[in-house]
Amino acid sequence: MPQADEKSLESSAAANPASHSAAGHRARLRARLLGGGSEALADYEILEYLLFAAIKQGDTKPAAKALITRFGSLAGVLSADAKALQAVKGIGETSAAAIKSVALAARRMARIEVEQKPVLGSWQALLDYLTIDMAHLTVERVRVLYLNTQNRLVLDQHVADGSIDEAAIHPREVIRQALDIGASALILVHNHPSGNPEPSRADIQITGRIAEAGRLLGIVVHDHIIIGSQGHVSLKAKGLI
Repeated sequence: MPQADEKSLESSAAANPASHSAAGHRARLRARLLGGGSEALADYEILEYLLFAAIKQGDTKPAAKALITRFGSLAGVLSADAKALQAVKGIGETSAAAIKSVALAARRMARIEVEQKPVLGSWQALLDYLTIDMAHLTVERVRVLYLNTQNRLVLDQHVADGSIDEAAIHPREVIRQALDIGASALILVHNHPSGNPEPSRADIQITGRIAEAGRLLGIVVHDHIIIGSQGHVSLKAKGLI
């Protein structure tokens, strides 16, 4: 079991003289982390350091590198499901929780940046938030960001999981929600689990229907953003709204 792997790393390290070397490695990583800038540690070393909290002694480098190999990147590891993390050798429940806590903190920080300023004036902060939250999802998720007259976020609504079509997102319901909460504008968002953010015909068609429904009732559709692990696409920037 993964939990046993985590415990075995600790017990074997305690009985092994090489644990002194591991302790020295941990000290060196700590010094680099505290004394360096944003690039002080490689991605796997960041995970190594995170795992120190769960695995009190021993070498966490193999588990850290296994995580990068399994999920492709540091962002992929932080976005992974807790059960998927625990399927990696050396990662138990405590380690998975340590990783997920950092992912949660990153999302909270990114969301605060979006909430504190008008969305249209802090577009990169919005893209950062959406990328952290959605780029590595394994299911397609549809969200609507509702804005007030100052273009501040008033509601970030998770509409549905699944392909973006009228079975998942109904134009009239999207606009009715805007009217119900007093929003004056909205931004559609969804992700492509394939990683490729290029819009499909269905993406373009449903966007047009929602934009047309909004025009009739004075609700502006500012954009439809598609997020993928390979980047993002703005339908407005492509001239599709």
